[in-house]
Amino acid sequence: MSKSDLPILLVVEDDEGLQRQLKWAYEDYQVVAATDRKQAIELLRLHEPAVVTLDLGLPPDPDGTTEGFATLAEIQALKPDTKIIVASGHGARESALKAVALGAYDFYRKPVDIDELGHIVKRAFQLHEIEAENRRLENEAGESKTVLGSIVSASPEMLKVAHTIERVASADVSVMLLGASGTGKELLARAVHDQSPRKDGEFVALNCAAIPENLLEAELFGYERGAFTGAVKTTPGKIEMAQGGTLFLDEVGDIPLPLQVKLLRFLQERVIERIGGRKAIDVDTRIVCATHRDLDAMCAEGSFREDLYYRLAEIVVPIPPLSQRTGDAVLLARYFVSKYAKELGRNLTGLAPDAVEAIDEYPWPGNVRELENRVKRAVIMSDAKLVSAGDLDLQAGVDSEGEASPINLRAAREIADRRAIKQALTRTENNISGAAKLLGISRPTLYDLIKQYKMSA
Repeated sequence: MSKSDLPILLVVEDDEGLQRQLKWAYEDYQVVAATDRKQAIELLRLHEPAVVTLDLGLPPDPDGTTEGFATLAEIQALKPDTKIIVASGHGARESALKAVALGAYDFYRKPVDIDELGHIVKRAFQLHEIEAENRRLENEAGESKTVLGSIVSASPEMLKVAHTIERVASADVSVMLLGASGTGKELLARAVHDQSPRKDGEFVALNCAAIPENLLEAELFGYERGAFTGAVKTTPGKIEMAQGGTLFLDEVGDIPLPLQVKLLRFLQERVIERIGGRKAIDVDTRIVCATHRDLDAMCAEGSFREDLYYRLAEIVVPIPPLSQRTGDAVLLARYFVSKYAKELGRNLTGLAPDAVEAIDEYPWPGNVRELENRVKRAVIMSDAKLVSAGDLDLQAGVDSEGEASPINLRAAREIADRRAIKQALTRTENNISGAAKLLGISRPTLYDLIKQYKMSA
């Protein structure tokens, strides 16, 4: 194995003689050394070492621990999975307790015993490797994860939604799902039903925006024979059909005002009257509704009844768009490729690297519905075994702001750093101290980054 292939150990030590000794002793590692905090952070960003040995007595405070603890905190903020072994001769016990409390992996008191410190370093590398493998296995498990029985997701944003659904499903309350078109509101409504005591009853869905206004009342409440021209037989409405189960009203914001009054009466009294009928019918139906509209604004302008809103929105569950579900776009794309390749008899095995990159960077304004449509079309049109970015009619290497996207991790991190710095400076009106606080770094580090990226403060 060449030296460049060895694990990297960062030694932060102002004693150059000890630096040389450690480099000579630890031949199983590629040892890089820094003498102060600035150099340590530069090498941390450059090499991303798994393990760091850190002397707390660093210039300009070589006889104290202030600079060492500041370096420890900065390494933790930038790379929290790094194992930091703190070595010091300054107030050993107190320093050890404080270092471990701040997140150090272990502590070793000077003067350094090379062999004993070597054992600590070896254990730190082994633990780092085990933790990295665990994260990899968790990610692989997450890539085939379904929540609430049928929803494919591994993002923390959707797992939070799933947890909320599980909590409210058992309570017999009205639930309102708020989210953009294509975010999967009907799937979540069905999950509310399937997780509830009403799961053995009917789940009935009605898209209020898809039914003409003059027919919507009949769809909801039903009608008696002869109630109007064409009413040749008595027909129950959707509310009645969902007796003992759940009625899902999609796009509830499109219900006209006159019909809102009748729906409110049902929610208050749990009785309905069919069109043309004179008999009150008791109905035990749970309402779950969804909309992409701003119902608060509609209530303010008078186009949606406020009393109805509060009856429908006993529990409100916001649904994040696909662009805000970390990692879900690629996960769902793989699921849809597998699904439609099987359904359509196509010999496709997955996504090409450029497709993965393009999917990750595209903002998905049409959410999951747009993704599913693009993948289905790509499965039909693709001539290869892997779906490419071209098959999806997407361009790889360009992000949602039209900027070229690097595949090099260091370059990608620079773009992310630049954007975060720019945003922090904008929020604080170019106040360096305020921006550094927002970013969770020190003022000197922010100055160094501004200088490194040739930015203007």
